[in-house]
Amino acid sequence: AVVSTQSTGHYYITNNLRMMLRRILLSQTRKCSFRELSTGADLSGVFPPVVTPFDGGEELCLDKLRHNIGIWKSIPFKGYTVLGSNGEFQYLTLEEKVKVVETFKAEDPDKKVIVGAGHESTKITKDYVRELSKAGGDFALIYTPCFYKGSMSVRAFLKHYSDIADSSPIPVILYNVPANTGLDLPIDAVVELAKHKNIIGVKESGGNVVRIGSIAYKTKHLDFQILAGSASFMLASYSVGAVGTVAALANVMGDEVCKLHDMIHAGKQCLELQHQLIAPNNAVTATFGVAGLKFVCDNVGLYGGPCRSPIQPLDDTQKKNLSAIMAEVGIHCK
Repeated sequence: AVVSTQSTGHYYITNNLRMMLRRILLSQTRKCSFRELSTGADLSGVFPPVVTPFDGGEELCLDKLRHNIGIWKSIPFKGYTVLGSNGEFQYLTLEEKVKVVETFKAEDPDKKVIVGAGHESTKITKDYVRELSKAGGDFALIYTPCFYKGSMSVRAFLKHYSDIADSSPIPVILYNVPANTGLDLPIDAVVELAKHKNIIGVKESGGNVVRIGSIAYKTKHLDFQILAGSASFMLASYSVGAVGTVAALANVMGDEVCKLHDMIHAGKQCLELQHQLIAPNNAVTATFGVAGLKFVCDNVGLYGGPCRSPIQPLDDTQKKNLSAIMAEVGIHCK
Protein backbone atom coordinates (compact mmCIF):
# COMPACT_ATOMS: atom_id res chain seq x y z
CA ALA A 1 0.00 0.00 0.00
CA VAL A 2 2.79 2.43 0.94
CA VAL A 3 5.63 2.07 -1.55
CA SER A 4 9.21 3.25 -1.02
CA THR A 5 11.35 4.64 -3.81
CA GLN A 6 14.76 3.72 -2.51
CA SER A 7 16.66 5.94 -4.90
CA THR A 8 15.11 9.09 -3.43
CA GLY A 9 14.12 7.90 0.03
CA HIS A 10 10.57 9.18 -0.61
CA TYR A 11 7.31 7.32 -0.14
CA TYR A 12 4.13 7.47 -2.12
CA ILE A 13 0.66 6.10 -1.45
CA THR A 14 -0.98 3.68 -3.85
CA ASN A 15 -4.44 4.39 -5.21
CA ASN A 16 -5.96 1.62 -3.08
CA LEU A 17 -4.62 3.11 0.15
CA ARG A 18 -5.59 6.60 -0.94
CA MET A 19 -9.18 5.46 -1.51
CA MET A 20 -9.22 3.64 1.81
CA LEU A 21 -8.03 6.75 3.67
CA ARG A 22 -10.63 8.87 1.92
CA ARG A 23 -13.41 6.44 2.90
CA ILE A 24 -12.26 6.57 6.52
CA LEU A 25 -12.16 10.36 6.45
CA LEU A 26 -15.61 10.66 4.91
CA SER A 27 -17.06 8.12 7.32
CA GLN A 28 -15.84 10.31 10.17
CA THR A 29 -17.41 13.35 8.49
CA ARG A 30 -20.72 11.54 8.28
CA LYS A 31 -20.48 10.57 11.95
CA CYS A 32 -20.07 14.23 12.84
CA SER A 33 -23.19 15.08 10.87
CA PHE A 34 -25.32 12.84 13.07
CA ARG A 35 -24.19 14.12 16.48
CA GLU A 36 -27.27 16.36 16.55
CA LEU A 37 -29.84 13.58 16.73
CA SER A 38 -30.28 13.47 20.50
CA THR A 39 -31.39 17.12 20.58
CA GLY A 40 -33.31 17.11 17.31
CA ALA A 41 -31.49 20.21 16.04
CA ASP A 42 -29.97 19.33 12.67
CA LEU A 43 -27.59 21.86 11.12
CA SER A 44 -26.37 19.53 8.38
CA GLY A 45 -27.01 21.45 5.18
CA VAL A 46 -26.63 24.79 3.45
CA PHE A 47 -28.02 27.95 5.06
CA PRO A 48 -27.30 30.92 2.74
CA PRO A 49 -26.66 34.20 4.60
CA VAL A 50 -29.17 36.14 2.56
CA VAL A 51 -28.95 39.77 1.49
CA THR A 52 -31.49 42.30 2.76
CA PRO A 53 -33.12 44.33 -0.06
CA PHE A 54 -33.36 48.12 0.17
CA ASP A 55 -34.84 50.51 -2.38
CA GLY A 56 -33.15 53.60 -3.79
CA GLY A 57 -33.98 55.51 -0.62
CA GLU A 58 -32.43 52.75 1.53
CA GLU A 59 -35.84 51.70 2.84
CA LEU A 60 -36.51 48.03 3.53
CA CYS A 61 -38.13 46.49 0.46
CA LEU A 62 -40.20 43.45 1.43
CA ASP A 63 -41.65 42.95 -2.05
CA LYS A 64 -38.15 42.43 -3.41
CA LEU A 65 -37.41 40.09 -0.53
CA ARG A 66 -40.46 38.01 -1.45
CA HIS A 67 -39.22 37.92 -5.04
CA ASN A 68 -35.85 36.58 -3.89
CA ILE A 69 -37.39 33.97 -1.62
CA GLY A 70 -39.49 32.79 -4.57
CA ILE A 71 -36.23 31.92 -6.34
CA TRP A 72 -34.32 30.58 -3.34
CA LYS A 73 -37.13 28.26 -2.26
CA SER A 74 -36.59 26.12 -5.37
CA ILE A 75 -33.00 25.40 -4.29
CA PRO A 76 -32.42 22.50 -1.85
CA PHE A 77 -31.28 24.67 1.05
CA LYS A 78 -31.73 23.31 4.57
CA GLY A 79 -32.79 26.79 5.59
CA TYR A 80 -31.69 30.42 5.60
CA THR A 81 -29.40 32.59 7.66
CA VAL A 82 -31.28 35.85 7.99
CA LEU A 83 -29.85 39.11 9.40
CA GLY A 84 -26.28 37.90 9.24
CA SER A 85 -23.23 39.87 8.14
CA ASN A 86 -24.34 39.74 4.50
CA GLY A 87 -27.81 40.84 5.60
CA GLU A 88 -26.44 44.14 6.99
CA PHE A 89 -27.95 43.32 10.37
CA GLN A 90 -26.09 46.15 12.09
CA TYR A 91 -27.96 48.67 9.92
CA LEU A 92 -31.51 47.47 10.66
CA THR A 93 -33.86 48.43 13.45
CA LEU A 94 -35.43 45.70 15.55
CA GLU A 95 -38.78 46.39 13.91
CA GLU A 96 -37.23 45.87 10.48
CA LYS A 97 -35.53 42.69 11.61
CA VAL A 98 -38.83 41.29 12.82
CA LYS A 99 -40.44 42.04 9.45
CA VAL A 100 -37.64 40.29 7.57
CA VAL A 101 -37.96 37.12 9.68
CA GLU A 102 -41.74 37.13 9.42
CA THR A 103 -41.49 37.41 5.64
CA PHE A 104 -39.23 34.37 5.38
CA LYS A 105 -41.50 32.24 7.55
CA ALA A 106 -44.56 33.34 5.58
CA GLU A 107 -43.01 32.71 2.16
CA ASP A 108 -41.10 29.48 2.86
CA PRO A 109 -42.49 28.06 6.11
CA ASP A 110 -40.91 24.62 5.77
CA LYS A 111 -37.33 25.91 5.90
CA LYS A 112 -35.45 26.57 9.12
CA VAL A 113 -34.38 30.15 9.79
CA ILE A 114 -31.18 31.05 11.62
CA VAL A 115 -31.57 34.65 12.80
CA GLY A 116 -28.72 37.02 13.53
CA ALA A 117 -29.75 38.31 16.94
CA GLY A 118 -26.47 39.56 18.35
CA HIS A 119 -25.71 42.91 19.92
CA GLU A 120 -22.82 44.32 21.93
CA SER A 121 -24.96 44.21 25.08
CA THR A 122 -26.01 40.96 26.72
CA LYS A 123 -29.32 42.47 27.82
CA ILE A 124 -30.21 43.83 24.39
CA THR A 125 -29.18 40.55 22.74
CA LYS A 126 -31.59 38.71 25.03
CA ASP A 127 -34.34 41.13 23.99
CA TYR A 128 -33.51 40.62 20.30
CA VAL A 129 -33.54 36.84 20.64
CA ARG A 130 -36.92 36.94 22.34
CA GLU A 131 -38.52 39.15 19.68
CA LEU A 132 -36.97 37.39 16.70
CA SER A 133 -38.01 33.99 18.03
CA LYS A 134 -41.58 35.29 18.24
CA ALA A 135 -41.26 36.33 14.59
CA GLY A 136 -40.41 32.74 13.65
CA GLY A 137 -36.67 32.36 14.10
CA ASP A 138 -35.61 28.75 14.75
CA PHE A 139 -32.01 29.36 15.87
CA ALA A 140 -30.27 32.45 17.23
CA LEU A 141 -26.86 33.30 15.75
CA ILE A 142 -24.88 35.44 18.20
CA TYR A 143 -21.66 37.16 17.16
CA THR A 144 -18.89 37.88 19.65
CA PRO A 145 -19.22 41.37 21.19
CA CYS A 146 -16.13 43.31 20.22
CA PHE A 147 -16.41 47.07 20.74
CA TYR A 148 -14.74 46.86 24.15
CA LYS A 149 -12.12 44.36 23.04
CA GLY A 150 -9.91 44.88 26.06
CA SER A 151 -12.68 43.63 28.33
CA MET A 152 -13.64 40.61 26.25
CA SER A 153 -12.02 37.90 28.37
CA VAL A 154 -12.97 34.23 28.41
CA ARG A 155 -14.94 34.98 31.58
CA ALA A 156 -16.85 37.75 29.80
CA PHE A 157 -17.70 35.50 26.84
CA LEU A 158 -18.83 32.65 29.09
CA LYS A 159 -21.10 34.99 31.03
CA HIS A 160 -22.47 36.66 27.88
CA TYR A 161 -23.36 33.49 26.01
CA SER A 162 -24.53 31.52 29.04
CA ASP A 163 -26.94 34.28 30.08
CA ILE A 164 -28.32 34.49 26.55
CA ALA A 165 -28.71 30.72 26.24
CA ASP A 166 -30.36 30.48 29.66
CA SER A 167 -33.12 32.87 28.63
CA SER A 168 -33.42 32.03 24.93
CA PRO A 169 -36.57 30.21 23.79
CA ILE A 170 -34.65 28.89 20.77
CA PRO A 171 -31.26 27.15 20.44
CA VAL A 172 -28.19 29.37 20.24
CA ILE A 173 -25.36 29.19 17.70
CA LEU A 174 -22.07 30.92 18.48
CA TYR A 175 -20.73 33.13 15.69
CA ASN A 176 -16.98 33.51 15.33
CA VAL A 177 -16.21 36.10 12.63
CA PRO A 178 -12.74 37.55 13.31
CA ALA A 179 -12.60 39.52 10.04
CA ASN A 180 -15.43 41.71 11.37
CA THR A 181 -14.92 41.61 15.11
CA GLY A 182 -11.14 41.63 15.23
CA LEU A 183 -11.01 38.74 17.69
CA ASP A 184 -11.40 34.98 17.86
CA LEU A 185 -13.74 33.40 20.36
CA PRO A 186 -11.20 31.34 22.35
CA ILE A 187 -11.42 27.61 21.73
CA ASP A 188 -11.56 26.95 25.48
CA ALA A 189 -14.62 29.18 25.69
CA VAL A 190 -16.28 27.41 22.76
CA VAL A 191 -15.68 24.01 24.34
CA GLU A 192 -17.05 25.12 27.71
CA LEU A 193 -20.11 26.76 26.11
CA ALA A 194 -20.74 23.61 24.07
CA LYS A 195 -21.73 21.92 27.32
CA HIS A 196 -24.75 24.22 27.66
CA LYS A 197 -27.92 22.38 26.69
CA ASN A 198 -29.21 25.35 24.66
CA ILE A 199 -25.98 26.08 22.73
CA ILE A 200 -25.96 23.70 19.80
CA GLY A 201 -23.15 24.86 17.55
CA VAL A 202 -20.77 27.45 16.19
CA LYS A 203 -20.44 29.16 12.85
CA GLU A 204 -16.73 29.43 12.06
CA SER A 205 -15.98 32.13 9.49
CA GLY A 206 -12.26 32.57 10.05
CA GLY A 207 -11.17 29.76 7.75
CA ASN A 208 -8.80 28.23 10.30
CA VAL A 209 -9.24 24.51 9.63
CA VAL A 210 -6.94 23.54 12.51
CA ARG A 211 -9.21 25.49 14.84
CA ILE A 212 -12.33 23.84 13.37
CA GLY A 213 -10.80 20.40 13.77
CA SER A 214 -9.75 21.14 17.34
CA ILE A 215 -13.27 22.24 18.28
CA ALA A 216 -14.79 19.18 16.60
CA TYR A 217 -12.43 16.86 18.47
CA LYS A 218 -12.91 18.51 21.85
CA THR A 219 -16.71 18.52 21.54
CA LYS A 220 -17.16 15.11 19.89
CA HIS A 221 -18.92 13.72 22.96
CA LEU A 222 -21.43 16.60 22.97
CA ASP A 223 -24.46 17.56 20.88
CA PHE A 224 -22.53 20.36 19.23
CA GLN A 225 -22.24 21.09 15.51
CA ILE A 226 -19.95 23.25 13.41
CA LEU A 227 -20.96 25.32 10.40
CA ALA A 228 -18.31 26.34 7.88
CA GLY A 229 -18.66 30.08 7.30
CA SER A 230 -17.57 30.08 3.68
CA ALA A 231 -17.87 28.06 0.48
CA SER A 232 -14.10 28.45 0.04
CA PHE A 233 -13.22 25.98 2.77
CA MET A 234 -16.21 23.65 2.88
CA LEU A 235 -14.36 20.49 1.89
CA ALA A 236 -11.54 21.11 4.35
CA SER A 237 -13.95 22.01 7.16
CA TYR A 238 -16.19 19.01 6.59
CA SER A 239 -13.19 16.70 6.55
CA VAL A 240 -12.35 17.70 10.14
CA GLY A 241 -15.89 17.72 11.52
CA ALA A 242 -18.11 20.53 10.18
CA VAL A 243 -21.60 19.41 9.16
CA GLY A 244 -23.03 22.33 7.21
CA THR A 245 -22.26 25.72 5.78
CA VAL A 246 -23.35 29.34 5.84
CA ALA A 247 -21.82 30.63 2.59
CA ALA A 248 -22.44 34.01 0.96
CA LEU A 249 -21.91 32.47 -2.47
CA ALA A 250 -25.05 30.38 -1.96
CA ASN A 251 -27.11 33.53 -2.57
CA VAL A 252 -26.14 33.39 -6.26
CA MET A 253 -24.76 29.85 -6.74
CA GLY A 254 -27.03 27.94 -4.40
CA ASP A 255 -27.33 24.80 -6.50
CA GLU A 256 -23.56 24.48 -6.77
CA VAL A 257 -22.97 24.98 -3.05
CA CYS A 258 -25.69 22.43 -2.22
CA LYS A 259 -24.16 20.01 -4.72
CA LEU A 260 -20.78 20.31 -3.02
CA HIS A 261 -22.38 19.68 0.38
CA ASP A 262 -24.15 16.57 -0.93
CA MET A 263 -21.07 15.24 -2.69
CA ILE A 264 -18.93 15.57 0.42
CA HIS A 265 -21.45 13.72 2.57
CA ALA A 266 -21.90 11.04 -0.09
CA GLY A 267 -18.16 10.44 -0.22
CA LYS A 268 -17.89 11.47 -3.87
CA GLN A 269 -14.90 13.09 -5.53
CA CYS A 270 -15.57 16.83 -5.35
CA LEU A 271 -12.20 18.56 -5.23
CA GLU A 272 -12.70 20.13 -8.68
CA LEU A 273 -16.04 21.66 -7.65
CA GLN A 274 -14.54 22.96 -4.42
CA HIS A 275 -11.73 24.58 -6.39
CA GLN A 276 -14.22 26.21 -8.78
CA LEU A 277 -16.10 27.88 -5.93
CA ILE A 278 -13.10 29.50 -4.23
CA ALA A 279 -12.55 32.48 -6.53
CA PRO A 280 -16.20 33.56 -6.85
CA ASN A 281 -16.75 33.07 -3.13
CA ASN A 282 -13.77 35.25 -2.25
CA ALA A 283 -14.96 37.83 -4.76
CA VAL A 284 -18.40 38.29 -3.16
CA THR A 285 -16.99 38.30 0.37
CA ALA A 286 -13.48 39.47 1.25
CA THR A 287 -12.71 41.27 -2.02
CA PHE A 288 -15.89 43.15 -2.91
CA GLY A 289 -18.06 42.63 0.17
CA VAL A 290 -21.81 42.94 0.46
CA ALA A 291 -21.96 45.51 -2.34
CA GLY A 292 -20.30 42.98 -4.63
CA LEU A 293 -22.67 40.22 -3.58
CA LYS A 294 -25.66 42.45 -4.26
CA PHE A 295 -24.24 43.42 -7.66
CA VAL A 296 -24.08 39.75 -8.65
CA CYS A 297 -27.60 39.19 -7.28
CA ASP A 298 -28.84 41.89 -9.65
CA ASN A 299 -27.31 39.94 -12.55
CA VAL A 300 -28.79 36.50 -11.83
CA GLY A 301 -32.47 37.40 -11.56
CA LEU A 302 -32.43 38.25 -7.87
CA TYR A 303 -32.81 41.71 -6.41
CA GLY A 304 -29.65 42.98 -4.78
CA GLY A 305 -30.13 46.71 -4.86
CA PRO A 306 -28.12 49.20 -2.84
CA CYS A 307 -26.53 48.71 0.54
CA ARG A 308 -27.31 51.04 3.38
CA SER A 309 -24.82 53.82 3.85
CA PRO A 310 -21.95 54.04 4.65
CA ILE A 311 -21.35 50.98 2.42
CA GLN A 312 -20.86 52.33 -1.08
CA PRO A 313 -21.78 50.72 -4.42
CA LEU A 314 -19.04 49.28 -6.58
CA ASP A 315 -17.31 51.66 -8.96
CA ASP A 316 -16.90 50.78 -12.63
CA THR A 317 -13.46 49.24 -12.18
CA GLN A 318 -14.69 47.03 -9.35
CA LYS A 319 -17.70 45.93 -11.40
CA LYS A 320 -15.41 45.02 -14.31
CA ASN A 321 -13.06 43.02 -12.12
CA LEU A 322 -15.87 41.21 -10.32
CA SER A 323 -17.62 40.47 -13.61
CA ALA A 324 -14.45 38.86 -14.96
CA ILE A 325 -14.25 36.54 -11.96
CA MET A 326 -17.91 35.54 -12.15
CA ALA A 327 -17.66 34.94 -15.91
CA GLU A 328 -15.23 32.11 -15.14
CA VAL A 329 -18.12 30.21 -13.52
CA GLY A 330 -20.68 31.11 -16.16
CA ILE A 331 -22.27 34.14 -14.53
CA HIS A 332 -22.23 37.13 -16.86
CA CYS A 333 -22.69 40.52 -15.20
CA LYS A 334 -23.42 43.82 -16.90
